[in-house]
Amino acid sequence: MKLLLIEDVPPLAHLTREALETEGFTVDHAANLESARAIVSVAPPDVIVLDLGLPDGDGLDLLHGLRNAGNAIPVLVVTARAGLNDRIDGLDRGADDYIVKPAAPAEIAARCRALLRRPGGLLGRKLQLGNLAFDTASRSVTAAGRPVALARREIDVLEVLLRKLGQSVPRRVIEDAIYTLDEAPGPNALEASVSRLRRQLADVGANVEIHTIRGIGYLITEAGGA
Repeated sequence: MKLLLIEDVPPLAHLTREALETEGFTVDHAANLESARAIVSVAPPDVIVLDLGLPDGDGLDLLHGLRNAGNAIPVLVVTARAGLNDRIDGLDRGADDYIVKPAAPAEIAARCRALLRRPGGLLGRKLQLGNLAFDTASRSVTAAGRPVALARREIDVLEVLLRKLGQSVPRRVIEDAIYTLDEAPGPNALEASVSRLRRQLADVGANVEIHTIRGIGYLITEAGGA
């Protein structure tokens, strides 16, 4: 899942980003409102973690602008503003959730997953196809009930394909979901990840197939289903 972290304190941003990536998110970072708006416009995230006291303005201005434009990206406000009126204002201005610093990265990740499981969100607790199951909270994969050991990149690819079940997923959509803006994947990086994923799923007897749709991208189906 693609997450945009908006935080202007470098050490805190670094630690939070590393922790969220460990929790399975692909994280872009913005240290100010200008950068955040640019990222949202070119690489919209699935969820935003928003600090409010930013060097070029108030994070609530960004939030208000998103909602006025009809943008429903879930937003978790993480801020030092602890007053009751602050919390009410943040929620009334469009925040989906609001927690006060200091906040443990594990709680931030859990709250983001909860937002994405809400009606209309992108995550169910479990994504399943055939005998393959992916738990979105634990980031664990099983085939016929047996654990499947996958590297993070292969898990990311699998998640995108399962979220788009029944659809041909363009390679650009997959790349946008699994790489951050400051990563520069090689021209065959995605193909290599898909190849490893296919091999690993076959080795454990997962009855799913990942099809290459020439000129478009990839499609996952139950074995024999496409």
